Amino acid sequence: MPLSEHEQRMLEQMERALYAEDPKFATALKGSGLRTYTRRRVYQAVAGFLVGIALLMAGMVAQQVWLSVVGFLVMLGCAVLAVTGWRKAPKPGEQQAAGAGPQARRQQRQKRSMMDRIDERWQRRRDEQQGGQ
Repeated sequence: MPLSEHEQRMLEQMERALYAEDPKFATALKGSGLRTYTRRRVYQAVAGFLVGIALLMAGMVAQQVWLSVVGFLVMLGCAVLAVTGWRKAPKPGEQQAAGAGPQARRQQRQKRSMMDRIDERWQRRRDEQQGGQ
């Protein structure tokens, strides 16, 4: 659920006050967060992928099909985690606040479902037709 305009302004004021009061603490907090979490998740997924390769190879050497299948499934799951984690990671310099300006509004607009956009267009056309008669 996105923040209202008033809540966004309050959050921005609180951030500015925190920076003014203790800039060192504020920059330390800014460094940790979603980006660090997603980076760590991607690294864990890569390590899991390597474990999956090891399991796959061990299953082939020991001629145990079930071990190879488990290794493949581990590799597949870790690859999915790495790709989704990489896509969710914010770009360097990108603001992490949910409603921090035009860029965040653009992202919110893109995140709306297709049905919501279709409903909105339908409603607009209906209102225009009723207003024109």
